[in-house]
Amino acid sequence: MQKQKIGFIGLGRMGFPMAQRLLTAGYELVVLDVNTEAMDLLAKEGAEKATSAKDVADKTDIVITSLPKPDIVSGVALADDGIAAGSRATIMLDVSTTGPSAAKDIAKGLAEKGKQWVDCPVSGGIKGAVNGTLALMVSCPNDIFETVKPIIENFGNPVHVGEDAGLGQVVKLANNMLAAAAVFLTAEAMAMGVKAGVDAKVMLDIINMSTGRNSASLDKFPKAVLPGTFDFGFATGLSYKDVRLCVDESETLGVPMVGGSLVRQILAITQSKYGADSDFTCMAKLIEDWSGVEIRG
Repeated sequence: MQKQKIGFIGLGRMGFPMAQRLLTAGYELVVLDVNTEAMDLLAKEGAEKATSAKDVADKTDIVITSLPKPDIVSGVALADDGIAAGSRATIMLDVSTTGPSAAKDIAKGLAEKGKQWVDCPVSGGIKGAVNGTLALMVSCPNDIFETVKPIIENFGNPVHVGEDAGLGQVVKLANNMLAAAAVFLTAEAMAMGVKAGVDAKVMLDIINMSTGRNSASLDKFPKAVLPGTFDFGFATGLSYKDVRLCVDESETLGVPMVGGSLVRQILAITQSKYGADSDFTCMAKLIEDWSGVEIRG
């Protein structure tokens, strides 16, 4: 059976390697990004360049989007020259983090044009995108999941969360809130130990052999905090956006999120001090500044 022709909109740090994986797997690919250099690089690998989201949807069966903000995803989907106006594509699969409210609104707008929305937020960072080891949180009707599964398996492990629009986003927001919280709390614990006189690497090694180990202590601190590089690969602005969306959704559902609200504030301060483009491990730099110590190996 001939493979579907795929559109890919958004060729950033996550989208570019994901699009490459589809080319490697033998899919015909039509790409679009504001960064023309990214499109040119993929064109050299066999992709076709598009001029608009509608152009992508006119030429492909399924359009995948990887974009930084919910309003950008909405515009790409529903604007006059967006995916909804395309004549061919019937499915829009979004790997961005939009939040459930935006997902539901976009799904409704696409449905009015006879097109199906698929939530597919991902976790695993740039390394996971390059290696095809991402966790994919998919929500869409069962038959649509079976249609897109062979495609998204090129990115990693897809798990079908449910059929309703936005459910995948709920899981993603919860995950990203926990990931940010781990960085913040690990930074506080490590700063306390270092200021008391414990070697940072020794303390981290002990934590990682004990019950306090977490994604930050196992991965982010060894790679980006102890070396003092603060370059793990996830922007403070994006982390702040995700945690803010998580807390907002929790409040909408009537679920208290006291800890998440604190993490949101720490990210807001980190963004104010170091900028939205800084790495979210700069939360540890903030704690260093407040504590008067450096957490270094």
